[in-house]
Amino acid sequence: MAPVLSVENVSKTYESGFEALKGISLEIERGEIFALLGPNGAGKTTLIGIICGIVNMSSGSVTVDGHDVIADYRAARSMIGLVPQELATDAFESVWATVSFSRGLFGKPRNPAHIEKVLRDLSLWEKKDAKIITLSGGMKRRLLIAKALAHEPEILFLDEPTAGVDVELRRDMWRLVRQLRETGVTVILTTHYIEEAEEMADRVGVINRGEIILVEEKSELMRKLGRKELMLYLNEPVAEIPAALSGYDLALTEDKCRLVYTYDTARDRTGITQLLQDLSQAGIRFRDLETRESSLEEIFVSLVEDKQ
Repeated sequence: MAPVLSVENVSKTYESGFEALKGISLEIERGEIFALLGPNGAGKTTLIGIICGIVNMSSGSVTVDGHDVIADYRAARSMIGLVPQELATDAFESVWATVSFSRGLFGKPRNPAHIEKVLRDLSLWEKKDAKIITLSGGMKRRLLIAKALAHEPEILFLDEPTAGVDVELRRDMWRLVRQLRETGVTVILTTHYIEEAEEMADRVGVINRGEIILVEEKSELMRKLGRKELMLYLNEPVAEIPAALSGYDLALTEDKCRLVYTYDTARDRTGITQLLQDLSQAGIRFRDLETRESSLEEIFVSLVEDKQ
């Protein structure tokens, strides 16, 4: 199946000479949730702006379901819904009017039933007649999402959608994202809340300094790059790690009561069995143990640090 979004060798250099994007190539599959992760200034928002026709690329090409974003701008843009980081709308318009207007911008016929459904899904229905200026910050963020969904897009961009919003909105938003995916909508999100990407995304892309570091299935990324820790709770504190155990990636906690063994999940052998035997021979006894796996955030940080 052809990708719903294709980015080929896209670069962006500003007049100042700053190279924001460097030959980005990326394909997004129809109906997936794709998380684009990267530190501030990595190029996430610039890339989204180019795809949505807000920013001009210096070179390369972007197609949305086969429509070139420059040569066939109207068709390409009508398939995209964008939830930006900042609200830019008429503060004295009503919620209903501004969401309905957003639908009309894309040449879609009036559909009050769809507008009502969107507002209800986002808990905005009771505010439909309220002026935007009277809305709270969380309600304004909900309004941004409603505007993006008004014309029934096939691709939805969420640019830092939950930054600074309350827990209730975050929960509502992710429930809506799951519902959209079930109807075939492709969702592309950038977020600083990496645990959200870990929970929601099918695939993860990491961008840093204008370059794509990797694109990987989330589960495969966790398998390849994830590391596990084995925490051993000692019967008695030890002053230091015995020299006989120097061959293991061991760390002693500050309270001297726990040993932490770090191992690579991708290796055929974890070394745990041999470690436990060597601990016994060294006279170190433990009363309990537990394991924990690297989070996506830890993997992300290690990837970015490796590319510095």
